[in-house]
Amino acid sequence: QVQLVEFGGGLVQAGGSLRLSCAASGTTFSLNVMGWYRQAPGKERELVATITSGGNTNYTDSVKGRFTISRDNAKRTVYLQMNSLNPEDTAVYYCNAVFLGYYSGSYYHEYWGQGTQVTVSS
Repeated sequence: QVQLVEFGGGLVQAGGSLRLSCAASGTTFSLNVMGWYRQAPGKERELVATITSGGNTNYTDSVKGRFTISRDNAKRTVYLQMNSLNPEDTAVYYCNAVFLGYYSGSYYHEYWGQGTQVTVSS
């Protein structure tokens, strides 16, 4: 029932910036953790950043100091501000959300966005 819709992908030159947005719909409960993953051609999907409903953040080492994750709980939206982009950041970026509340016999529920392409040219 929960859907995640991503916006903001595109083409940018090295050193530039992009801001990704992911809006959740179809839910009335709080999403405990929201985050971003990415997958480049020939590589496995990797975690980029996460943020809890309380605002605690976590980043993979390669993006620390360059990317900032944030969320607006009222809008049920998570953002990823990407600065100082380089070609190694080129990938499909996927929004992810986890709900840990109990329903339908489980405490773990995970949702994925459709993915948005980020291409950084040198």
